[in-house]
Amino acid sequence: MEELIAKRYVNALISATDKNQRAEFSKILLEMTEAFADATVVEKLSSPLIANEAKTAMVVESLGNTDSKLVNFIKIIGENGRLDLLPTISKVLKQAIQKETNQYEGIVTTSTKLKSKELKELQKSLATYTNGANVNLVQEVSDINGIKVSVEDLGIEVNFSKQRVKEQLIDFITKSL
Repeated sequence: MEELIAKRYVNALISATDKNQRAEFSKILLEMTEAFADATVVEKLSSPLIANEAKTAMVVESLGNTDSKLVNFIKIIGENGRLDLLPTISKVLKQAIQKETNQYEGIVTTSTKLKSKELKELQKSLATYTNGANVNLVQEVSDINGIKVSVEDLGIEVNFSKQRVKEQLIDFITKSL
C-alpha cells in the first residue's frame, strides 16, 4: 500500500522536474532516509501530539538551502500527513531514475574477491540477459561457498553454491539408479 501511494508522489515529482533535478532530489531524499533509522526521529514524525505543520517544518529545516520544488514537495507530503513515507518515496524515486537511465546497481557475494576482469565479464553477461541494462556490481566478501549475484531492482538473484550442486548431483545419481 505504501509503495502505491509513494508512486503517486514520485510520478508527480517526475512530471514537475527535469533529469538533473530528479537525480539531485533523489540524492537528498536518500540522505534524509538515513535519519529515519533513528527511533526518535520516527517517533516525532509519527506522534499524534505534534502537529503536521511542526513535523513538516522540522523536515524542511533539515534540508537547509535547497530547491524550492523539493521544499514544496515536502510541504505537500507533510500537509497530507505522509512524512513517514519519505523512505519509501526515496526508494521508488531511485527505482524510477534507474529505469529511466537503464542503469542499475547489484551486489556480488563471494568467498574471495573477484578480479576486475571477471567482474566486468559478469556485468557484460547481465547486460545481455537484461536486454542491455547497464548493471554496476559491487563486490562483497562473505563466508558462502560459491557466488551470489543480486540486482534487487531488476528482480534478479542468482546463487551458485558448491553444496547445492553437490546435493543436486547426489539426487540425480540416486534417481538414475
